[in-house]
Amino acid sequence: MPLRLEPTFSTGLAASDRPLAGMWVCSGSPLVAEICAGSGLDWLLVDAEHSPNGLESILAQLQAAHGYPVHVVVRPPVNEPVVIKQYLDLGVQNLLIPMVNSADDARAAVAATRYPPDGIRGVGSALARAARWNRVPDYLSGAAATISVTVQIESAAAVDAVEEILAVEGIDAIFLGPSDLAASMGLLGQQEHPEVRAAVEHCLAAAARAGVPAGVNAFNPATARHYLGSGARFILVGADVALLARGSEALAAQFVPAADGDGTATGY
Repeated sequence: MPLRLEPTFSTGLAASDRPLAGMWVCSGSPLVAEICAGSGLDWLLVDAEHSPNGLESILAQLQAAHGYPVHVVVRPPVNEPVVIKQYLDLGVQNLLIPMVNSADDARAAVAATRYPPDGIRGVGSALARAARWNRVPDYLSGAAATISVTVQIESAAAVDAVEEILAVEGIDAIFLGPSDLAASMGLLGQQEHPEVRAAVEHCLAAAARAGVPAGVNAFNPATARHYLGSGARFILVGADVALLARGSEALAAQFVPAADGDGTATGY
């Protein structure tokens, strides 16, 4: 029986009658990725921009999450064609490309995911998990349909260019990153600032007009619900490492006495 690849994240967005909720997987652990994959969330973002993830750990996490009813999106560290080629050959089907600040950046991201003549992706399907080592029929001619490209809007320049970015052929979705956006606006650490929220809402509205799904990162539940009400079609609401950090701190606060009354936890 011919092998088939999983439906893409963009296919899942189009088929869903509600926004899709997901979380970051930043630990680099396939075991943690599998735990998160079975959580009931709609999608996971495996991050390699700010997390200790290389090709081998990404592969292990793809394999760990395979078979669970969850979309796995992977963020490379940079919008660079060689890196993107490696991720695609590894079997990554859903990419979130960081720091896309212009339509030219967006076109470069799309080109890196397409074989010639439509792009510049190198041909190595016989060697690659992407085509299951040439066990997926007609992979070369149909590869573009197995890949979704989401670009990250996370700078003031990207906000200014959002309509042009949304118009780039091959862009399946945009994703708003309020933390870097705030920094680029001179509001470092103030992702809840009214000007930052207004910029996010501007992009959500532009995406709705263009008919392109838009998502946003929002760990604050009230903020997440606000952006969902403003038209976000997908959202990230937590991270494996943050959940572990806050959960372990809560245990320490409950069971470990403070040293000398200074609030510092001691012991194991």
